[in-house]
Amino acid sequence: MIEPVLVVVLLIGLIGMGAPIFLALGASGLLGLWMARGPLAFFFAPTSIFGQLNSFELIALPLFILMGNLLSATPVGTNLFRAAAIWLYWLRGGLAIATVGASALFGAVSGVSVAGVAAVGSIAVPQMLERGYSRGLAAGAVVSSGALAMLIPPSVPFIIYGAVSGVSVGALFVGGIVPGLALAGALALYIYIRVRRHPDQAPRESGPPPRAGEMLRALGGIWHALLLVVIVLGAIYKGIATPSEAAAFGAAGAFLIAALVFRTLSLRSFAQILASSVKVSCTILLIIGCAKIFGDYLNLVRVPEIVTERLTATSLPDWAILVVLMLALVLLGMLVDAVSLIVVTTPILLPLILALGYDPLWFGIILVMNLEIAVVTPPVGLNLYALRGVCPMLSVEEIVRAVLPFVAVQFVMLMIFVLFPGLSLWLPGLL
Repeated sequence: MIEPVLVVVLLIGLIGMGAPIFLALGASGLLGLWMARGPLAFFFAPTSIFGQLNSFELIALPLFILMGNLLSATPVGTNLFRAAAIWLYWLRGGLAIATVGASALFGAVSGVSVAGVAAVGSIAVPQMLERGYSRGLAAGAVVSSGALAMLIPPSVPFIIYGAVSGVSVGALFVGGIVPGLALAGALALYIYIRVRRHPDQAPRESGPPPRAGEMLRALGGIWHALLLVVIVLGAIYKGIATPSEAAAFGAAGAFLIAALVFRTLSLRSFAQILASSVKVSCTILLIIGCAKIFGDYLNLVRVPEIVTERLTATSLPDWAILVVLMLALVLLGMLVDAVSLIVVTTPILLPLILALGYDPLWFGIILVMNLEIAVVTPPVGLNLYALRGVCPMLSVEEIVRAVLPFVAVQFVMLMIFVLFPGLSLWLPGLL
């Protein structure tokens, strides 16, 4: 059994040296196949990549990324925050709670957490600091709520998990609604309790309350994007269109909103958006393809079966095994990016989840909830650095300290949905 050890050592070594993750996965997987099957490995590897990427559902990935990038180039993020702030004017801590609401809605628009942090954070943090909010509350609210984009559909991680596991992307989208809304509610509730106990962290708003006309006008800058999301997701949920078809409609609609409604698109900016979308999509697809090589090697040497046999043979109850797995995934998420974590751990852990009698749809939802914690914890938490990029008045260390209480809330919600699987499965079952 020395070969699997060498493969893992090569994988960790390449990642440690800063090699691209797709190269580390592909090279270590190819080494393993070569040690197991000799020269035939060089035939297995291309077949693995083609078999993984030859999926109609994966077409939704670049299209949803394009849709999110097009809408990120508009003032939708700013308009969402302003609308939420006006409607929650009466509530202490309303700006911070408005940030959670705006991030949740922008997550439904973009599907990418970093985009939400940049779009909402660039306006929300300066507004909160100007009104006397504590720096920790402002930073923590933006970073943690930006992660909601990973769970609230259309979610890029759900598309990737669906491609790797074979679970319906449409069912995953439906399954993410209840956990996403529950997590947003938990973050808002934490902010409310926090500012009630520490009123100095969120002073009450001064000045006259907004008029009804102003509240309605605030919705004028966001209804186009929200209507687009409702149509796209509604088409998927009703079975009118596949996720890939709906994503194509969403990308076309986002183009029209950016070009005709907000008039923020020029030929140059559109070319930049296309180039950025292609770059991100190709990066993710490369990781998915090369991870299949690594996964095929693990299956060849029966790693998933061995892990399943060893863990199910223990005297631990099922819930204890799940808690251990969740802790391991949280720790891995602190070191590995979200895409890599999905494509590497799913082939290993999914057989165990099935052996324990759990639904693979539920596991996909739980895995993405883990990723929400991963993107807000150092050293690989991209949301931390995204906020630092748009709010240079905050240091990375300050942002990390600010987000820790919000991470605790996220972990509590994760454990609730781990221990009570029916909470995330009843809506997909209903629809």
